This record gives sequence, structure tokens and C-alpha cells, in this order.
Amino acid sequence: MVAHPKVHVESLVAGYDAVVERALTNVGFFNNVARGARVFLKPNLTFPTYRPGVMTSIECLTAVTECLIGRGYRVVIGEGDSGGYNRFSIDEVFEKMGINELARRTDAEVVNVSFTPSETLLIRSGLRRLRVPVPQLMLHEIDAFITLPVPKIHMNTLVSMSIKNQWGCIQEPSERLKLHPYFAQVMFEFNRRLPLAYSIIDGRYGLNGSGPMKGSVVELNWLLAANDLVAADRVCLQLMQVAEERVRHLQYFRHQGWWTPWQDIAISPENWESLRREKFYLKRKWTDLPGLACFNNAFLAWLGYHSPLAGFAHWLLYLFREPFYNHESEKAKVRHPGNRS
Repeated sequence: MVAHPKVHVESLVAGYDAVVERALTNVGFFNNVARGARVFLKPNLTFPTYRPGVMTSIECLTAVTECLIGRGYRVVIGEGDSGGYNRFSIDEVFEKMGINELARRTDAEVVNVSFTPSETLLIRSGLRRLRVPVPQLMLHEIDAFITLPVPKIHMNTLVSMSIKNQWGCIQEPSERLKLHPYFAQVMFEFNRRLPLAYSIIDGRYGLNGSGPMKGSVVELNWLLAANDLVAADRVCLQLMQVAEERVRHLQYFRHQGWWTPWQDIAISPENWESLRREKFYLKRKWTDLPGLACFNNAFLAWLGYHSPLAGFAHWLLYLFREPFYNHESEKAKVRHPGNRS
């Protein structure tokens, strides 16, 4: 949390490059982060191949990377293996999206944080003591952090933006499933430990109706940057026309003190509200309800993902719901964990 949150929202009609530079300038990034600093970029890469509205675009990631490299910063682009119960390799996504090529061209680093040294966050939730594996790199080996989500509806958390995007950095996808019932607590503890955390929300496209991987793609054509993750998500909710009171994890942050009165958030330019394009909403199918139940209950999460019945439960679900991707094919591409080094 910062004392004076700054948010910049601008149209992307003319492209990313100049907008990214102005946005980072206006939220104070270049004043607060010294030239030569190591900056970690966390895109949202939640599908094996690029999908607009679901994932951060290579155009946005390229513009941010080139802007920072051009100003003398050292850039690390990082994400963890994804897919939860049906894991897929983020190394493959890096290659398919052109992120590896971007890194070669700009001298940025690319890191699969699922295979970097861990630090265990100890988090209390009621009587439970949670052990959450997160990358040491993100807590101790960078000088600044920029999350790069997209504005989308999520079937379990209602929305997925700046706060939610770091869920993908919990190193083991299977651990994320166990931690679902404690999502708000885990994200609060992880996000508050990040050094100099900024957000750039890639609003070229959004995802409406469902999510995080399927829904209605909406062309929005704006970019939002902020020096405070909670302020970023609150302004983004205004653009999405979703009441912040409905977002449970955001209200948890509020109760923990990560909150600023609305009138004290400096938003530029003054006509930012003119960029509202569409009212976002959540519409679940009945096949989404088992996942929602597991998300909100520790016993059901164990039953649905880790018990001897988990395989049968998923087989039964896929009789009625088409899998998001070819699970067996993608699992075969996952790097063997071995020992992190």
C-alpha cells in the first residue's frame, strides 16, 4: 500500500508504446525506481496458447519491456506453470507467444518461477497454519515489480486483475488448489511483501460473462497503470461497471487496512470515465458449480482435487463439460520438477 495512490487510464487507439511511457511516468515509476534496477514483469498467461481477453498480449509485454530496457532497467519476465489439476508448461507458452524471442532481442530474462528456489510464507487463517511456497526471486532478488493482468470475469473470484494475477506465482499448481479456500489471505500476505509493486492492466481486450479461460471477448482499447494494486483494481472495476463491494477478496484487503478513500486516489486524465465500454457480469453454468464449491471449502477442495475420488470426479465432470484444452498432451510437456536450484 502507498500513501498516495496514482492511477493513469488512457486509450490504446494509437498503440501501446507512447501510452506505456506516459502511464509509467504519471504514476511515478521512473521517479521512484532507480535506473539499473531489476524489474520483474508478471503477465497473465493462463492458457497454453494466446487468447485475447484471457491473457496479456505480446504487444503490451513488448511495449513495457522495451520501455524499461530503453531507460536502463534490467527486466525479468516471469510466470509459473499453470492449469491446476491439469498442469501445463509455461515454458511452452513463453516460446509459442514469442516471449523467448522478445527476451533474446532485448536482453531481458525469462523465468519459470515454478523451478526457482522457494521461500515458504507462513500464514494463519483461523486455527490453520498455511505453508505457501513462493519464489525467493520475487521477494528478495528484484527491486520493483509490475503485474500485467487483463480485466476479466472469474467464475470463482468474480474478477481477475492486479491482486489475483500473483496467484500464478505460487510455485506448485496443485498447492494452489489446496489454498483456494484461503485465497484472500494468501494474496494479501504475498502482495504486501512485493517490493515497489505497480500494475499495468492490459485493457485492449477483456473477458465477460465467464472466465478465467472462456467467456465473451470484449474489445476495450484502454490501458490502466497504478502505483498501488488495490487502487488499480478499484478503478478497473469502475471501468468494468462492477461494484467493488461484490469482490470478496478486495473487501478482505480493505478490512486489513490496504485501502484509500476514493477521493484520495489521484486518477488521470480527468476524462478517464469516458473509456467505459461495457458492463461486465458473471453468468455461471451448472458445470461451474463444483469448482466454486471446492474453491470455498477446504474439505471439498481435498475431495475434488487430492482424494482417491478426484480422478473419477473429473472424469464425470468432463462427460458434461468440454475440457479447456488437451490435458494429457499438455501434461507431457511439463518440465520434470527435480530439485529447484
